[in-house]
Amino acid sequence: MILDDYRAPWANQELDDLRELARTFVAKEVVPHQERWASEHQVDRDFWRTAGSAGLLCISIPEEYGGGGASFAHEAVLAEEQSRVGDDAWANMVHSAIVAHYVAAFGTEEQKQRWLPGMASGDLVGAIAMTEPGTGSDLQSIRTRARRDGDHYVIDGAKTFISNGTHCDLLIIVARTGEEDGGKGLSLIVAETEGLEGFERGRVLDKMGQHGQDTRELFFSGMQVPVGNRLGEEGRGFGQLMNQLPQERLIIAVAAAAAAAAAVRETVAYVKERQAFGQNLMSFQNTRFVLAECVADVTAARSMVDAFVPRHVAGELDAASASMAKFFCTDVQNRVADRCLQLFGGYGYMNEYPIARMFTSARVQKIYGGSNEIMKELVARSL
Repeated sequence: MILDDYRAPWANQELDDLRELARTFVAKEVVPHQERWASEHQVDRDFWRTAGSAGLLCISIPEEYGGGGASFAHEAVLAEEQSRVGDDAWANMVHSAIVAHYVAAFGTEEQKQRWLPGMASGDLVGAIAMTEPGTGSDLQSIRTRARRDGDHYVIDGAKTFISNGTHCDLLIIVARTGEEDGGKGLSLIVAETEGLEGFERGRVLDKMGQHGQDTRELFFSGMQVPVGNRLGEEGRGFGQLMNQLPQERLIIAVAAAAAAAAAVRETVAYVKERQAFGQNLMSFQNTRFVLAECVADVTAARSMVDAFVPRHVAGELDAASASMAKFFCTDVQNRVADRCLQLFGGYGYMNEYPIARMFTSARVQKIYGGSNEIMKELVARSL
């Protein structure tokens, strides 16, 4: 089938080998635990170390800091293999493709040597705290404040919707260190959370989907973090975010396109077996037409990903293109998941069927990483 035979034009033997490793890993270490993780609202803490031992954490971080020394294309392959099995619990994209790259891009040599090897081994789990109860895609409205007191920042505020919120040992906090409004005066400060006074993990959030991902509220009350834990210069946080957000948005697009393909694959297998009116569902013209349209949507999303991954690896992907990929691919993911679920009939509404979880997990993809409405505005501004 076209979905199974597909190989990205940017693939090579090294990436094929990684795909085989990742596929074997998720089949053995992820799939058997999916239902339990969903009920417990978190992956096992030791699972991070298992992934680190397999060499699947921080693949695109330089080897001198414990990483794999590879490229974003390698992160993309792993994200695709997670999506292939419907994994919505292991937030490695946050840990490896996002948090580790903030440290690698803006950290001092001492910071990189101190934090990145632990992230690559799984001894440290990373998270980033941008969103606040009253602030979503509008990062310029952040209110969490970090007040300078000698050689420490005293941080007060609250964050919400934080992936890896339960397990995070390293937390990048977007906080206001200056008096300026808007994007000016924001800084990125890394909190080492173990035993940190004034740091509190709030409730595990009861989400519509992605039940296995440990998403929490976080609170800071007089929390003291060394000034030496700031990434880069004070007040440069907004620019740092704008520098790194394209990678976050592209990895979301990669996962979305792969998840859409997985939904179609799951549905094709079902409709070939499911009987109605004396014949299997695949025999009906409506079923065939719906699936043909879904395959076309998946192919279009993959084509965009395939155009942009090499550009990003070469350092040539602009923010507008990453935003376009994010909104287009996640729109496709949601549309395909919805249409595929319909072909399952009542069984599509049952959580025991993977298509139901694919449908509910897809919805947030249009929200986080910058809502799709904001993505379209960013694209429009570039015209």
